[in-house]
This record gives sequence, structure tokens and C-alpha cells, in this order.
Amino acid sequence: MEQNIKKRALHRAKIIQGQIKGLIEGINKEKYCVDLITRSLCIQKSLKSLEVLILENHLKTHVKSQMKQKKTQQKAIKELLDIYDLSNRS
Repeated sequence: MEQNIKKRALHRAKIIQGQIKGLIEGINKEKYCVDLITRSLCIQKSLKSLEVLILENHLKTHVKSQMKQKKTQQKAIKELLDIYDLSNRS
């Protein structure tokens, strides 16, 4: 993983970890439901942000390398299409 992206991804993951701990604490303390939903939605947005970082790294490293070799091009394309499909399911 590229070091700059790794640093940013780890930072984002630690923020998400804190957000999840806060959500769990809020559930345990029976906080107002709208506040819990808001916190959950913020976590989801943070996860999307983390996914973008990881995808950026994947494109810059693995996909770049795979596209140079004819025998691994189809694998790279299939993986990206699978991720795209998974991210667009309801």
C-alpha cells in the first residue's frame, strides 16, 4: 500500500472505530433514536470515504500492474466490476 494512502486510511479507520464506540455507548445509554441514526449515517459516510482511499490505492498499485500484463487484465476488470456491482446493490 502506498505510504501516504496507508497513513490516511489508518487515520480514517481509527476515526470510524471511535464513531462505532460512540454509537455502542449511545445504544447502551438509550440515547435519542434520531441521534443514534445520525451517528450511524456518519459512520456510513466515513466508511465510504475509507473505501475511496482503498480503491485509490488499488488502482494505483494492483490494477496498474495487472493492466500491463494481458493475462491479468481480465481479472482486474472482473474484480472492479464485482466491487461496482456490490456497491450499487440496495
